[in-house]
Formats: sequence, structure tokens, C-alpha cells
Amino acid sequence: MTTTRYIARPVEPSALKQLRETDDAGRGCVPYADEEGGAPLRCCLRLSKAGERIALVSYAPLRRWAAETWARPGAYDEQGPVFIHDEECGGPDPAADGYPFARAGALRTVRRYSADGRIVGGRLLEIPDDTTAGFDAAFDEAFADAGVALVHVRAVEYGCFHFEVRRYAGTQVRQLEAIGHRP
Repeated sequence: MTTTRYIARPVEPSALKQLRETDDAGRGCVPYADEEGGAPLRCCLRLSKAGERIALVSYAPLRRWAAETWARPGAYDEQGPVFIHDEECGGPDPAADGYPFARAGALRTVRRYSADGRIVGGRLLEIPDDTTAGFDAAFDEAFADAGVALVHVRAVEYGCFHFEVRRYAGTQVRQLEAIGHRP
């Protein structure tokens, strides 16, 4: 098993409940059976399996984080398509290996945000063969800047939000270390 230094955060359960009714663009959820499988599910951070019931919804991760933290992202607020299960799924597998959707050679944008929700930088990441080391290095680089509060990972091809990583401090660090994570 490959231990990551950072925690990839799925879409929060409370947000998923809302998205399964009405998405962040105001549209109703339209579930369907995924005939082929392979859709990147943001509720459980794994690829869908053929036959699973999923939905493609519009999600605004920065807006939801800002509502939780009182940040004011202004024009940096954006929304985009994400796949989710059409019903509650239990979230990510705690024994999952490495970072989600990490395919060597794939291109990702690693976008950095300040505590007030402004973009403060980012970089293109071509995922290397050692996918975990590649993501860890990109997150180390991002969080070396004390002004970075969180990072969003997005697919370059479609611009889709994949997952979020947050800066942890104090008690949170000790709790994470207790379960085997080294933020």
C-alpha cells in the first residue's frame, strides 16, 4: 500500500445530498446507468463500474468551501461537471492506495487558493510513473507557500474538478499522523 502525505478530499456528504436533488447550476439531478464504467466519481474517489447508477452534476467546490470558511472568492468562484453516485455510497475506501485518478502520463492542473479564496498560483502536473511521489511533490511545493490554504486538482482535458487537498495544522496534524498520514 502506498501512503500519501496529503488527504484527497471527496465532495462532502452534505453537498452530495444537495447535488443529488439540485446541482450548483440549479438543475435537477438526472441519474443514469453507466454502461461502460470508468467515470471519475467525486463522492468516493474511484472510477465507476459498468452498470452503476451515477449522475453528472455541476459542482462549485470553491463556493462551498467559502461558505464554510467565510472566504470571499469573488470572480474566482467557478463550477463545473463532476460525476457522483445517484445514491449515498459510503465515500472513499480508507484502504485505497495512492491518490485518486492518478494515471501516469495524465495532465492535471494543481491550483492554489489563499484563505480568502483567491487563486495564488498553480502548476501543470504531468503525472509521473511514481504517481504518489509526483502528487506529493506538487502539494509540497504548493504548501511551501504559507499563503496557500487549499489546492484543487483538475483534469486538463475537460477542466473537471477531481479532488481537494487542504492545509492542516496543530491538532489536525496529530490526528492525521495517528491514522498513518504525514501532512
